[in-house]
Amino acid sequence: DVLDPERLIQCPYNKHHRIRAGRFPYHLVKCRKSYPEVAKELATCPFNARHLVPQADLSDHIMKCSDKGILEQDIGKRTVRAAREQVNAVSTWQAPPCEEDWETESLEQSNSPFIW
Repeated sequence: DVLDPERLIQCPYNKHHRIRAGRFPYHLVKCRKSYPEVAKELATCPFNARHLVPQADLSDHIMKCSDKGILEQDIGKRTVRAAREQVNAVSTWQAPPCEEDWETESLEQSNSPFIW
């Protein structure tokens, strides 16, 4: 099972390290500090920070990453939900009261002569 916290995962920094899935994120932080030269050669997957792959293989990993589909589904659901909320939203905006009276202004201006 992928979600089993007791499942053992191989460390990308040291192939001899096998860590329980529940502790894996903490181990990654610790090993990154212990193996800075290896850390420079690895890239982090944009879909799952637990996926560390050689930088040269990152684009291939991104195309095949199993977590990509989950993220895309989540983004799709959020987009649909936001669109529904936008359609259902009722605007409460009201124009401010107008203090101009053009008819009165035009009457006042007609009494004054036009000077060029």
